[in-house]
Amino acid sequence: MCSSKLQTSLLVVGYFVYLLVGAAVFQALEKTAEKQEKIAAAQMREAFLQNFTHLTVAEMEQFMKNLTEAIQNGVYPVGNESQIEDSNWDFSNSFFFAGTVVSTIGYGTLHPKTAGGQIFCVFFALFGIPLNIVFLHRVGKMLSLLCKKLGKFLYEKGMRKKKIKFLTLLFFLATGILVFLCLPSLFFQITEGWSYSEGIYFAFITLSTIGFGDYVV
Repeated sequence: MCSSKLQTSLLVVGYFVYLLVGAAVFQALEKTAEKQEKIAAAQMREAFLQNFTHLTVAEMEQFMKNLTEAIQNGVYPVGNESQIEDSNWDFSNSFFFAGTVVSTIGYGTLHPKTAGGQIFCVFFALFGIPLNIVFLHRVGKMLSLLCKKLGKFLYEKGMRKKKIKFLTLLFFLATGILVFLCLPSLFFQITEGWSYSEGIYFAFITLSTIGFGDYVV
């Protein structure tokens, strides 16, 4: 039992250290390139504002194309120059991205654009996805052990096996729905300003690793 707890602790620590290291590397590889994109987008915006009355149709179409590409890359040329310093690749976002990679959710709202970031992402996922599977397997094993203890307790109380199986399954499902759907949805409703149904939708899309990306925290 002690060895099992130690293994679980080491796995949890290793899992989060892996995510933290990945987040730090993604931030280092992507943040500078993103800043350059923001500067270029700001310059494009200023040039448009100064010359928009004299632009030809072709120049306007090129501006719209550049604007669309900037937005697709997560750069929004609005506001003042101080917003250039605000990065999508700060440590919290980088950590979030690392989690979406190893869990195979892949919302698509944040992705590496540099060659170095893309290559690192391949190797990070290559080792991170199996690690995530092992981590989730351990979580499932712990929940299964909890159900077994509940079943043993009910059996000692004289309850029949069929009823015990039904109650342990019900406990397992109820706990999963509460912990992974109901409570997170309430949290998302409070922090993100979504409706509760939107929170449920986001939680399910995330848990199922579908990850459309239409809702992202």
